[in-house]
Amino acid sequence: MKKALIVYGGWDGHEPKPCAEIFAKALTAKGFKVELADTLMALADEKKVMGLDLIVPHWTMGELPGEAAGPLFKAIQSGVGLAGCHGGMGDAFRTHTAYQMMVGGQFVDHPLGYIDYRVDIVDHCDPITAGLESFAFKSEQYYMHVDPSNHVLATTTAVWNGATMPAIWKRPYGKGRVFYSSLGHCAKEFIEYPIVLEILTRGMLWAAEGKPTAAAKSKKK
Repeated sequence: MKKALIVYGGWDGHEPKPCAEIFAKALTAKGFKVELADTLMALADEKKVMGLDLIVPHWTMGELPGEAAGPLFKAIQSGVGLAGCHGGMGDAFRTHTAYQMMVGGQFVDHPLGYIDYRVDIVDHCDPITAGLESFAFKSEQYYMHVDPSNHVLATTTAVWNGATMPAIWKRPYGKGRVFYSSLGHCAKEFIEYPIVLEILTRGMLWAAEGKPTAAAKSKKK
């Protein structure tokens, strides 16, 4: 059974606990054993973190303690997956540039607040977005600083200036897989827009599949 840790907290506006519970329910339905933690120090136990298949941070802003940062980076580099959404992963730890480089981007602004906009699927072959169509969405449209090496799965056209902005992407980090979706401001959006939860769920599953199994490790030996 695959194991996932969801760490939630930070700014209350992103409803960290309700969102974390939705993510946990989605992963449990896929056969995961899920632990929820409301403290970043849950990442400080290196042996425990290294034994996971997936880490899902949902922690807006705040500071990443050094005791937690080391095990987190080591775990993802070793093959543990990292997946998350919106400000819970893309606006976490604003002063921690190493974290931002691992994620592949960082929130800058949502200039017009809650607006209607379109999410355009640009990779129809990837397992995360296969079979999905572009869709209308109402939420905060994120403007982000992004790593040009990201594998972009979906984009959005910024309402305020017409620029094309990556909205969903995946990337490697060492041996680990990293998935990020800028969609999902609060819990109700995952209910009102099932496609948003579907994409996140697929992204979490993809990220968790990157860790070598014990059987694969023994074959290499």
